[in-house]
Amino acid sequence: MKLVSWNVNGLRACLNKGFLDFVALADADVICLQETKLQPHQVSFELPGYRMYFNSADKAGYSGTAVLTRKEPLNVTYDFGDDEHRHEGRVITAEYEDFYLVCCYTPNSQDELRRLPYRMRWEDDLREYLCGLDQTKPVVYCGDLNVAHEEIDLKNPKTNRFNPGFSDEERGKMTELLAAGFVDSFRALWPDRADAYSWWSYRAASRARNVGWRIDYFIVSERLRGHIKKAEIWSEIMGSDHCPVMLELE
Repeated sequence: MKLVSWNVNGLRACLNKGFLDFVALADADVICLQETKLQPHQVSFELPGYRMYFNSADKAGYSGTAVLTRKEPLNVTYDFGDDEHRHEGRVITAEYEDFYLVCCYTPNSQDELRRLPYRMRWEDDLREYLCGLDQTKPVVYCGDLNVAHEEIDLKNPKTNRFNPGFSDEERGKMTELLAAGFVDSFRALWPDRADAYSWWSYRAASRARNVGWRIDYFIVSERLRGHIKKAEIWSEIMGSDHCPVMLELE
């Protein structure tokens, strides 16, 4: 099964930058999107063979996720946990016969880490949610998780240590998640691969110079480790400040 995840940084804008051509090229069974920034009625396009599920934020033009899937899920749910996690369109869970797919756009801690306290609650509650799903069947958890876990996952770790996405607290929550029975699929296959990034700032020609961060992931239940066939970062795909990441399971 071939799965793709991509923060499109505005689906309407990405549609004007070749998104439909990308879908045809990717030929994926499931495509998970983050930061769609729309309500479903604000966009109209055809994707023959795919069912489409959207979760939109209450706030217009903000956040949002989508799952495009060739195989109809057994069940689809939106958001999770307490009410504070249910207004920004950040999570879609699709249940398939053999696994749960969780598409996620993790909240950014924002400048000066002013949203870090909420981010910590989010991480704890989401980890509990994922572990609960994992008790029933394996989990594939993907999306823009807004954290570079280790120093190898960004170009300039020393100067970014206390910045959003590379704070000790955020990195520690990723460590806790992996310790709870999950695997970073890319690092499972490529433990030492450096300069492999999925997001670049629009400033200072960062992408051209490959000054980036790896903050987009496929995290899978430990018992799926042996089923990871491919885990790739498609940095050549343009259309957003992020690039797609891909997981192939056998």
